[in-house]
Amino acid sequence: MKDSNFLIQNNGRHFWQPMSTPSEVLRKPPPIIVGGEGVRIRDLEGRELIDAVGGLWNVNLGYSCDPIKEAIAKQLEDLPYYSAFRGSTNDKVIELSFELMEFFSEEGMARVFFTSGGSDSVETGLKLARQYHKQRGEPTRTKFISLRSGYHGTHFGGASVNGNTKFREAYEPLLPGCYHIPAPNPYRNSFGVDDPEELASRCAEALDQEIVFQSPGTVAAFIMEPILGAGGVIPPHESFMPMVREVCDKHGVLLLSDEVISGFGRTGAWCGARLWGVKPDMMLIAKAITSGYFPFGGTLVSEKVAEAFEVGQDSPAFIGHGYTYSGHPVGAAAGIACLEETKRLGVHDNARERGLQMYKGLLELKERHQIVGDVRGGYGLMSAVEIVSDRTTKKPIDSEAMDRIQGVIYDEGVMVRVSGANLLMSPPLIISSSDVQSILDAIEIGLAAA
Repeated sequence: MKDSNFLIQNNGRHFWQPMSTPSEVLRKPPPIIVGGEGVRIRDLEGRELIDAVGGLWNVNLGYSCDPIKEAIAKQLEDLPYYSAFRGSTNDKVIELSFELMEFFSEEGMARVFFTSGGSDSVETGLKLARQYHKQRGEPTRTKFISLRSGYHGTHFGGASVNGNTKFREAYEPLLPGCYHIPAPNPYRNSFGVDDPEELASRCAEALDQEIVFQSPGTVAAFIMEPILGAGGVIPPHESFMPMVREVCDKHGVLLLSDEVISGFGRTGAWCGARLWGVKPDMMLIAKAITSGYFPFGGTLVSEKVAEAFEVGQDSPAFIGHGYTYSGHPVGAAAGIACLEETKRLGVHDNARERGLQMYKGLLELKERHQIVGDVRGGYGLMSAVEIVSDRTTKKPIDSEAMDRIQGVIYDEGVMVRVSGANLLMSPPLIISSSDVQSILDAIEIGLAAA
């Protein structure tokens, strides 16, 4: 075990952090987190903080979920690993697949392909979407459409359908055949529309027009987050996803619901598609499937999609895709335990109540602080505060001010996430009312220090 001095001296020196600028990390090393209990984390200096980030949108059950830890420990004793490629499988992955189909039966999910995480689940979904159309005799359906401001992971496929240039431009050229339509963000959109319902209609119409422009026979799928997460927590009007479903059906385009963040209760419903009353063709899951305790994910497909693979136009399909850790027995065991606890605790109900508390509290902060340009949330424990230097022009505040706000909030005992000019909050779904209030209090002190 290395001591504190070693950790401090080597912080940022030997590994590049995801989503970071290596030179900045060396200049200003990040806090070192060494412990976690309940909804709190502890840094190397012994400071305890409420984790308003929930790890990275994923620690839904907090840091003290013993059933998951015990399941992982037992599985490491029984079978720490074996391949789930053709020729062998394991007991835990069979059990988890059954439980997931039961859990997402309302969305019409019928099969699952297991992955190592969210980016893998997206990549799998994109590939299976193309293969689905090939199986049905439409090999020209290869294009993908997605939302600007959407986030779908970091593999080449995911980066290609991402709607933010900061995840794309350094790695271009990306996957050809990927196109984007405006996101239904009333605060910032190219239509100049601030009415959420009208904006939803405009964006759905833009999808219809883009499919027609590309030619429906060339479009494989539309992929979207039911509530945009990393792009700034953008909940669309309730009419948007149902309209998207209608447009996709009209043109024979698959609808992929990216539930990597929104799955398992974060939106106040068991998944984002259920929140909006939609049955997608595929659902992409990860993160909270193990509450972050083990890297794991999956791509769920509907009966319609499954039929094309298992029967097909001419012959059943060979899926020439997979990961060494697809169906990892330890991850599957963690998933089984996590799903059982998720249902037992009914965390979606608490997410809905505490999410409304957070949203209302943030709106009150907006009334008191002119630098708050927009507050987004109200659907479970996904919230954002967009900080501006001028409300009239909506000019984002500079990065130094954002760092200062985040630093003050940290000093007040709360960890929040900064994304551009946004403060993002996604705490564990077991959080209490008093802890939500503590988060709001810390944010107010941070805003005052800007």
